[in-house]
Amino acid sequence: MNATNSSTVPDARVRQPAGTVPTALAPAADSARVLRNTYALLAMTLLFSAAVAAVSVAMKLPAPGLLLTLAGYFGLLFAIHRLQNSAGALVAVFALTGFMGYTLGPLLSQLLAMPGGGQVIALAFGATAATFLGLSAYVLVTRRDFGFLGGFLFAGLIVAVVAALAAAFLQLATLAIVVSGAVALLSAGLILYETSRIVNGGETNYVLATVGLYVSIFNLFTSLLSLLGVGGSDE
Repeated sequence: MNATNSSTVPDARVRQPAGTVPTALAPAADSARVLRNTYALLAMTLLFSAAVAAVSVAMKLPAPGLLLTLAGYFGLLFAIHRLQNSAGALVAVFALTGFMGYTLGPLLSQLLAMPGGGQVIALAFGATAATFLGLSAYVLVTRRDFGFLGGFLFAGLIVAVVAALAAAFLQLATLAIVVSGAVALLSAGLILYETSRIVNGGETNYVLATVGLYVSIFNLFTSLLSLLGVGGSDE
């Protein structure tokens, strides 16, 4: 990638200082720096998203609807990729994670109105956290390269999105549950894949790395809620 002008805006990429000679330790040091920055930004975005979701629940905000959700999600993703090496990328990242927190609010409100809903949320949250920490620790310890999963996961996501849209428009509850299970498995695979790319130097932009991990965690959490019989309810 060509270096951009960094005199006025931060660059999310890791770059070698001019005139230095790469050493065997440089790639590992760069990967560790990207990993630290990614986890720091990921923690902030998760907290921000949770805060927005809490506000959405407290104010009983309505669900944005499928079309607005898709437009907001893909529009902000596009903005992040366009701005990935500028300060504007951070604004876009928090806009995306805040928007996704808002979309989560109505689902949590629906759940909290049901008997035992709080326990279901806690269970889904705990399972999501345990899965993320366990898979991340496995990659960090073994440093295994899961890059070979990329094509399979991409194809699986396309199939899952199409099936999810069909389940929503045709109101097929059984298909929705099947899709939720598939998305949960794909999200776990994406956590392995994305963490592996960071550790092995395949991803050098911590903004993009953060977004990839955040989306995987979000999808895993909401899928677990659906599998528990909550997310797909129309009540």
